[in-house]
Amino acid sequence: MISAHGLTVRYGKAVAVRDVAFEARSGEVTAVVGPNGAGKSSLLSAVFGSTPATGTVTVDEHDLGGDPAQKRLRTGVAFVPQGRQLFPRLTVRENLEIGARLLGARNDVLESAFDRFPILRTRAKQLAGVLSGGEQQMLLLARALLVEPRALLLDEMTTGLSPKIAGELLDHVRALADSGITVLVAEPALYRVARIVDRGYVMIRGSLSEPKDTADALDTAYRASMGMLEEAL
Repeated sequence: MISAHGLTVRYGKAVAVRDVAFEARSGEVTAVVGPNGAGKSSLLSAVFGSTPATGTVTVDEHDLGGDPAQKRLRTGVAFVPQGRQLFPRLTVRENLEIGARLLGARNDVLESAFDRFPILRTRAKQLAGVLSGGEQQMLLLARALLVEPRALLLDEMTTGLSPKIAGELLDHVRALADSGITVLVAEPALYRVARIVDRGYVMIRGSLSEPKDTADALDTAYRASMGMLEEAL
């Protein structure tokens, strides 16, 4: 389980994440939904350790403290950030090999990635930069899963993908959660991921709502929050 308390992210005088607390449970998909600029990416980056933050983050009751992202990665926290951050001039296999090195794993774990996403095996010698958007997202997810993590953070995984490809990726994510992995997803709109979500939070202007224990309850809260935001604007 991921648990955070008093988590705050600042960029100079601007506060992107404001004293939030949340839980994401093992074996579930927990969503954080909110409009662009709400602080979702900063929140996930803070949990992963790639963005400086104050407050506490624990995974399975292990306090991550001031651990940098590299250490959190090796202790089982995997992050697929927004923006498809690949090495476009390296091949698919080379991107996976770099991921394996970062994890301190042997290259023989690459077979697990190819087994999970067979299309990547056929693309192994192609440059990552020429893959389709869906294939790039598969490569990012496969790289994050080279050593099966305890917790998986996904930032806008479905953005820009066709419904078919997005659906395939969501099926994989649901299966990962069902296997016991803690999954935390951030999306600007719940409809993209609603069918795999167990519970979640609405994020507006750096703050989180109270937890909503079903996707339907989360959707209702999200629509109400967006309505209030529009009125305020």
